[in-house]
Amino acid sequence: MLLIPSNTSATSEPSEEITITPIDDKISLEKRIATMHIPENKSFVWGTVKGEPSDYVERYPVIIQFFKGEEPIHVAQVKVKGDGSYEYKFRIRNVDQTTGEVFDIFHGEYTVKMFKVIHTK
Repeated sequence: MLLIPSNTSATSEPSEEITITPIDDKISLEKRIATMHIPENKSFVWGTVKGEPSDYVERYPVIIQFFKGEEPIHVAQVKVKGDGSYEYKFRIRNVDQTTGEVFDIFHGEYTVKMFKVIHTK
């Protein structure tokens, strides 16, 4: 999984914690936990969570949860592509169209949890 600030050339691959929990004999739930840091002096507007091509079970979306400390901030459901990859784009900054004021939606450190159903090995 990559957390990528869009509109920049730098990308970083955070350290991840991965656990796999069997659901039954055929499928399991893969849970990935990563830390995302959004600096205060950012110039980018978008961020992206990407999952590389991998094994997956059709018809099950990826669930992505963002937490600031213990508080849930944002949840997304993303379709998995045919190769098992996924991508979720989200706004980090926004501009008030009436005042032109720029405000941060995300800043600081977040825990990001991704859940994907995979075939049991």
